[in-house]
Amino acid sequence: MAVRSVFIPTSDHIGVRVIPVEFTWFPGMAVSQAQRSIASLHHEAAKAGLHDLLEISSKSANKVGVALSAFNLTFTTRKYNRTFSVEMAFQASKVFERGGPYKDLLEADSRTAKRDERLKTSGRLLRFVFLQQEFPLRPATYFYDWLYINALAKNRELWDAVTGAGGFTDIVFNPEKSVNCQAFSAALFASLKQAGRLEEALESTDSFLDITRSAYRLREQENSDGTLFG
Repeated sequence: MAVRSVFIPTSDHIGVRVIPVEFTWFPGMAVSQAQRSIASLHHEAAKAGLHDLLEISSKSANKVGVALSAFNLTFTTRKYNRTFSVEMAFQASKVFERGGPYKDLLEADSRTAKRDERLKTSGRLLRFVFLQQEFPLRPATYFYDWLYINALAKNRELWDAVTGAGGFTDIVFNPEKSVNCQAFSAALFASLKQAGRLEEALESTDSFLDITRSAYRLREQENSDGTLFG
C-alpha cells in the first residue's frame, strides 16, 4: 500500500485542498506499472467522493495529463523569444552557495536539466533568478507555481481540461522527498481561474504573491484528514 495526495481547487476562495489517499502500489519502472498505480489511486479516491481526477505526469494515461507535465509544458518568453519547459526554467534558475544559476541548463532537455550533478554539489539553495528577476525560497513553492501557472496560461488549449477536472494527482510526487508538485500548481491555476483572478495574478510577481499568499499559509503542514491551503 502507498499514500498519495489528491489536490482539489477551491472555488469560493483561492486555495487548494489536499487529501491523502491510500491505495495499492504496483512497483516497477515500466509506465504500465505506474498507470496501474494511478488507476488504483483514482479508484480509492472515488470511494471518498473524489471524481474526475486528472493525473499530471509523464506517466499519465491521459495525453493532456502528459502535456501538463512540467517536463513537457513549455512557454516562450516575450523579450528573448526563447522556449523552455517549466522543468528547464526551474532547474536553470537555482542559485546555490557555490554556484548558479546554471543558465546552460536552458539549452538541455528537461530530464538532463533535472539530473545535472551541479544541482547536488553546489551547496545550500539560496534563491532563484529567472530572466534577471529574483525569487525567494519562501513561500516554499512560490517560484515553481509562478512558473507553472504562467506557462499554463500561455497554453489555452489545455485550460478546459484543467478547469473541468475535479482534482489532480501526480503519482511521482512524494512529499517526504520533494516540495514542488505540478498537480498542486494545476489546482492553484484552476482555483485562480474559477475565482476570476487569473489575469490579475499574472500581472506581476508581486500581484501573484499577494493573491495566492493565503493559499500558502498551511502549505508546509500535513494533515491526515486533509488540509485546506488557503
